[in-house]
Amino acid sequence: MSDDLTSALHDLAADHRTPPPVPGAEIRRRAVARGRRRRAAVAGVTLATAAVVVTVVAGLLTGSDDDRPHRTPAPVATEGAREPAATVDLSRHRMTLGGRELPVSAGTAQHPTPTGRMTVVATHRKLRMTAQTVGLDKYDMTLPWVVELRTPDGDINHIVALTYNEKAPGHMDVTQGWIGLRTDDARTLHDRLEPGDVITVRTGGTGR
Repeated sequence: MSDDLTSALHDLAADHRTPPPVPGAEIRRRAVARGRRRRAAVAGVTLATAAVVVTVVAGLLTGSDDDRPHRTPAPVATEGAREPAATVDLSRHRMTLGGRELPVSAGTAQHPTPTGRMTVVATHRKLRMTAQTVGLDKYDMTLPWVVELRTPDGDINHIVALTYNEKAPGHMDVTQGWIGLRTDDARTLHDRLEPGDVITVRTGGTGR
């Protein structure tokens, strides 16, 4: 009876025995391994985050420009830098246009034609001119092939087809300050010019 009780107590003690402790070296090895795994995980998250940031920034920089070529804006030419499209010599009653000379009529001594660099503001197939502008006191007149100019002083002047006096261009000055051409010549000039072009008007030689 006593032997049986002793054997039973030994068996019970064996079932509840604490496992042998792990050596210190093994504990350190496991700790080092866990540390390496933790650092590797952190590094992976950092790389993934950096990749996302780079992708987002690249998308913001490119945007919709991916489909369009990058162009450098062309320099804007100033009026002073433009070569004159035509030159008017008032003393000779001539306009030089593309190697051709066209006869002109200009303003009288009482109403001289402005000189200097004129800028083309607009071209008109027809334009109604007032009697005061035309110099005919009785009625206004609609003239064809009109080129509207801005003078150096900021005023407006015109080049027109002198339909009511085709003989004046090249021989005498009959206008109120604007420049008159024969009808065919006025049309040629009208068709060749566009806003922004420059015309130089001078009294003779190379001066004003």
